[in-house]
Amino acid sequence: MQQVYLDAYWVGYARKAMNNLQDITQHKDYQTIKYRLNVICFYDDYGSEATRRAFNVSRATVFNWKKRLSAGNGQLGALAPYTRRPKAYRTGQDLAWHRQQILKLRTAHPGLGKDKLKPMLDTASRFNGQPQLSVSTIGRLVTKLQVKGQLPSRRQLSYMARTGRLVKPHSPIPKFKKLRRAGFRPQTPGDLVQVDCVIKVIDGLRRYVISAIDYHSEFAFSYGYKSLSSTMSQDFLVKLKQVAPFEIKRIQTDNGSEFYKHFHRATEQLNLIHFFNYPRSPKMNAKIERFNRTVQEEFVDWHLDDMALDLDGFNLKLMDYLIWYNTERPHHTLKQKSPMQYLLDYLQLPRRESNMLWTDTTTRQIEHKILL
Repeated sequence: MQQVYLDAYWVGYARKAMNNLQDITQHKDYQTIKYRLNVICFYDDYGSEATRRAFNVSRATVFNWKKRLSAGNGQLGALAPYTRRPKAYRTGQDLAWHRQQILKLRTAHPGLGKDKLKPMLDTASRFNGQPQLSVSTIGRLVTKLQVKGQLPSRRQLSYMARTGRLVKPHSPIPKFKKLRRAGFRPQTPGDLVQVDCVIKVIDGLRRYVISAIDYHSEFAFSYGYKSLSSTMSQDFLVKLKQVAPFEIKRIQTDNGSEFYKHFHRATEQLNLIHFFNYPRSPKMNAKIERFNRTVQEEFVDWHLDDMALDLDGFNLKLMDYLIWYNTERPHHTLKQKSPMQYLLDYLQLPRRESNMLWTDTTTRQIEHKILL
């Protein structure tokens, strides 16, 4: 970061330095520097006693901050707190011999844990004049060796019947802190969009319909897929962003693996807040659960043959149904209005002809004109 300095005639005058604070807003200790400058300015105006009562800062401390600012030739970063890292710290024992013993034992017996390694290492340590280690220390050594990839590990492979190849299984679900919806209640369209998936088994073929519905306006969107993964869910999220007539701010899903990795990464790239349901709590996604039933009863269950044999054709017909659902079908929760009629009344926009683009997984695209 570029350092910011005060001119020579400003050294010792913190009040004039306040004008340069905007130049160091990216400094990691910006708030501390700003606070100390305010204290110095207050001290210059009202004296040491008032400063002690207002900020609980002594006269000696204020003089120390002024001295640091002067010694730094007016550099504002001089007011930042000193590092608290100790000058001397423990470097740990030399456990090279123990690491070698653990490598030998785990290579010969890969399943041994730290509790089983403890008595075996103690016996070897006594014969070789080495110190005995605690179970916790042995566990830390094992972990470090695993991170470095020095310990043998099992490689699980799966046989792909379609291609006849051996492939690695999917990587484990990444660990990150899940946000929960808790007491948040949406107030405007786009505040919260719930997403879920329906699985249909047709003569042994699995087909998937990913759906989304806006909590406030009931605007809904669905799309059919041949497989279910985070890549497919990411594709659905991109399509949803294209067709939604409002800005989406938050997404709520269950804890299925299809909403991790690529899907969660896409929410971060699109600056969306991703809420996860609490485990075994489908009632938290009540809106989308109800829409799943509606779209199955009114459309999916009547087009199972298309869904199984011609998924592209199924999606085209699904788009026609969704346009009718969003523009004409009355909704009880919206006082018998359609979602688009409700949005127009909510935004107080005049009715006009607009274009909505519904994308297909193939190169074909259909543009439907909707009379709002």
